[in-house]
Formats: sequence, C-alpha cells, structure tokens
Amino acid sequence: MTQPAFKSQLLQTLQARGYVHQITHPDELDQAAKGVVTGYIGFDATASSLHVGSLIQIMLLRRLQQAGGKPIVVMGGGTTKVGDPSGRDEGRKLLSEADIQANIASIKTVFEKFLAFGDGPTDAILVDNDEWLSKLAYIEFLREYGVHFTINRMLTFDSVKLRLDREQPLTFIEFNYMLMQATDFLELNRRYGCVLQMGGSDQWGNILNGVELIRRVDQKPAFGLTTPLLATASGAKMGKTAQGAVWLNADLRSPYDYWQFWRNTEDADVGRFLRLFTDLSLDEIARLDALEGSAINDAKKVLADEATRMLHGEDAARAARDASEKAFEQGTLSADLPTVEVPSAELIGMPLANLAVRAGLAGSNGEARRLAQGGGLRLNDAQVADAGKTVSEADIVDGVVKLAAGKKKIVLVKPV
Repeated sequence: MTQPAFKSQLLQTLQARGYVHQITHPDELDQAAKGVVTGYIGFDATASSLHVGSLIQIMLLRRLQQAGGKPIVVMGGGTTKVGDPSGRDEGRKLLSEADIQANIASIKTVFEKFLAFGDGPTDAILVDNDEWLSKLAYIEFLREYGVHFTINRMLTFDSVKLRLDREQPLTFIEFNYMLMQATDFLELNRRYGCVLQMGGSDQWGNILNGVELIRRVDQKPAFGLTTPLLATASGAKMGKTAQGAVWLNADLRSPYDYWQFWRNTEDADVGRFLRLFTDLSLDEIARLDALEGSAINDAKKVLADEATRMLHGEDAARAARDASEKAFEQGTLSADLPTVEVPSAELIGMPLANLAVRAGLAGSNGEARRLAQGGGLRLNDAQVADAGKTVSEADIVDGVVKLAAGKKKIVLVKPV
C-alpha cells in the first residue's frame, strides 16, 4: 500500500520516523496540523514508574511539541481505579487512592525530561482524569454517554474480544473502561480544545470511541493516531528482559543499566530505535544504520548515549559509557558500575548462585546455575562453571567482588 504524502510537519515526521500505524481522518488531521494541534496520551498509574514500553508514547508527545503542537499528559488517577483490559488475560489489581497518588507523583517527574511545561500555547500540561471522572454520577453518566455505545460494537474491539476468545473473565468494571476513556477525550476537547488522542495500536478501539463521541455529541472535529506495538527483531516485547521491566525512574533502574539496555540492542533494531527514541537527524541515522560488522557497535553506543542523555542527562550518559568501556573493553573497574552491598557475614560462604540472584544477574538459583554451565558466569573476570562455589575472603579484591553475567552485565558486590 502506498503511504499518503502528508503536508504537515507533524505527520511527515511521524511517518518518516516510524510512529504511524493507524490514523482516523488522515487528510483532515493533516490540514489541522498546519496550525497548533492539541493532542494527548493517557498513562495509568499502576506502578511507581513507567517502563521503556511506554517510551514510544512519551516520544510521540515530544514529536507533537517539536512540530508546534501542544501536548497534554493525562495521568489516569480515575481510570487506574478501573483498569484497562487491553492486552491482558486477567484484571489488574485494584489500587488504593493513596497508592495511585503516590505512583502519579513518582511517574510525572519523567515527563519533565522530554517535554517543556508551562503556560504558553505549545507548552505541555499535565492533568489527572480523576478530576472529572470522580464527579460523574452513575445514572447521569449512563444517560449522557452510555446511549452512544452499543454492546455489539464494544464486543468487536480487541481489548474485549481477545479476552473473551481465550475464555478469560472480563469484569463489568473493566468493560466500562472504554466509556471512561472516551469521556476523557470529550472532556479534554471541551476544556482545552484537544482534538487528537494518540496511543499504541492496542488502544485503537478505545480511541475510536472518543473520536466518535466528540463528533456525535458536540459535532466537532476529533482525530486518533496509533503507533505500532513495539517488539524487538527477535519478537520479544519491548522493555522486557530476563531481569524484568526496564523502568524509567532512576531509583528502579540505574542510568548505567539503562545505558546497557540500549547498548545491547539487536543489530536489526538499531536504525529503527534511533528513529523512534533519539532526536538525531534522519541523515545521521541512515549513516549509522548502514554500518556493518563490528562497526554496528558504534551505532549502538550512540543509541545508548542519546537515549540515556534524554532521560538522565549528559553527565549520567557519559559516566555510564565510561564505566561500560572500562569494564568491558579495558578490564578495569569504575565507581559508576552498579554496586550491591551485602553484609560481610552473609557474603563469605554464600554460593555464587545466590549471590547472582542477590545482585540481579539472574532471576533464580536455577537460572544462575544454567548461566554458569553455559560459561556465562564470571567471578573477578574468571569463568565459573559451578554456581555452587562459595565466596571466600580471597575473592574480595580491592574491597569488592566483581560478578558478571556474560559480556553484558557487571555488578560490584561490596561487603559491609
């Protein structure tokens, strides 16, 4: 299928960098985007940090602002109380009001790294949908909005259909989620003139509901745009690793580990990730993407530098790269390497399998044993085939034990 030739800077940029999966009313949106387009993305507060899987949406808001649009970050203080069923086999755990507000306070610090907030026409704003959703009276809500949605159509949306096809339960409270999200869009349109909702392709049905609700109830233009669901070249879900989610908050994942995540990108993903997650020019990205053989590692370092700089700042990115090069290329230690403190009385005599789990290099003792058997576990740069080997005083060199999983991850264990 031939891609449409967009005229607005916003849609040209999004298409060229690989953000576009589906658009409602593309010609109308292209015309509207010649002016200041106000658009939003919602983020539910189910944890104290977003992870890399949400980064494409944050970058989408950044692209909107760079193209002269106004981004709105919607924190789901209200929708988190219900839980989005999209892409899930079971209902989300319902959080308390205090937990939700604590998560919002923790999450929102990340957006300030990517967006310029303020009172100007293209400055970003952050709102909490609990402000209006919590005030909805149920009978009035059903009368005003429920009449615009049919059960027949709602059952065709993937977020509902896939759950039912797998014979997994879908609670009535989750079923209401798409109505609440549509209400968000209508409210944002009325309050801020927001005409565009963006999100991942799994949100397409929810977004369509909001677009149609605005056009039907207020007879105003509204648009939706989704990004492709992101997976690595090998098919793994973006941001999922053996050690768990790649969190954006530094207290959950250090700048060094964040840099390493990008440095270890699969060869086939480098160009795509440079387009999606950095501000480098497309010409420079094309040059880096054309590198072959061992030279592709230079492109991976640039990707890691740029992604880490954007989230954690220039100093943190430089320190992470220096620490990595010292550890992996020069064989020396750096104070910026991840460090885990273990009481001396516990450390001496601890099996390496247990220590690998404690240091976050393996998810279980069994995984640590398999790592060792495969030649991937190293103690002070020496391969260890037996994960049952215990730590001795002699293993503490320069005040630390250097433990590594393959060539990709090093942790210093410091006895205290």
